[in-house]
Amino acid sequence: MRRSEVSQTVTALTVNIGAASRERAELLLRWLTSRPEDVFLLTETSAGTGSAYLLDRFRRAGYAVVKTPDEGERGAALVSRIALAGDSLLLPEVSIPSRIAAAVLDTTPRTWFLSVYVPSRDRSADKTTRKELFIASLLKALHELPAEQRDHLVIGGDYNVIAADHSPLHPGFLPFEFGLLNTLRSQGFVNAHEHCSPGTQAYSWIGRTGAGYCYDYFHVGAALADRIGGCAYLHETRELGLTDHAAVRLELTLDTVRLPCGDPAEPDEIALF
Repeated sequence: MRRSEVSQTVTALTVNIGAASRERAELLLRWLTSRPEDVFLLTETSAGTGSAYLLDRFRRAGYAVVKTPDEGERGAALVSRIALAGDSLLLPEVSIPSRIAAAVLDTTPRTWFLSVYVPSRDRSADKTTRKELFIASLLKALHELPAEQRDHLVIGGDYNVIAADHSPLHPGFLPFEFGLLNTLRSQGFVNAHEHCSPGTQAYSWIGRTGAGYCYDYFHVGAALADRIGGCAYLHETRELGLTDHAAVRLELTLDTVRLPCGDPAEPDEIALF
């Protein structure tokens, strides 16, 4: 019988899975289950068989899984081997609900986790407006959270924006896109990688010309800043062809008990009659 495991560290990983096909989802599952992290914040999930397979395997193995119904929309999911505690984080104002997945985890102190997948856009007015509305609604919802939740919130995912001081500063980004990171800072959220590696430009996506962009992030509420033990970009996911994004890993000093989960990558047992 598997036993619960007491820990003084909580680790999380966010990665854009690129609407994985069933075949690529199997490769992602093997990679994720080889990892030591407690919480996975997955972005660009889809209504396809790959995302369904991946999340179902985690559920069967005893992980807690949070996935907002997507209705054909690309979305976000949260997978945890730390038990959920109480009611989920409520962000009803967000304009595209399927692009967030949130939960409160059974840690000491209590923490809330939020997986976010901000829409991408092209130059069209419709997609630009859609992205701007999503960002504005997300920031408004975060601002209106009770102080305890906001201060103990971990946000991770693919924000699809770069910072105003990104190096190089790629053209084409609009003020509202720079405003996402600026407003998170003004609301008291701490960029975990900047906290650990000040002055270091990270990249999580590489364009066709070889130029790097930092699209994927972890932010933590003010009460968790001193609990950050590390934050790093893992390019193994790109190098192995699992996805075109680097993963981001976060470590926090928190007390918790891990669920006695099985291995999601283990084949199902065949019943014999």
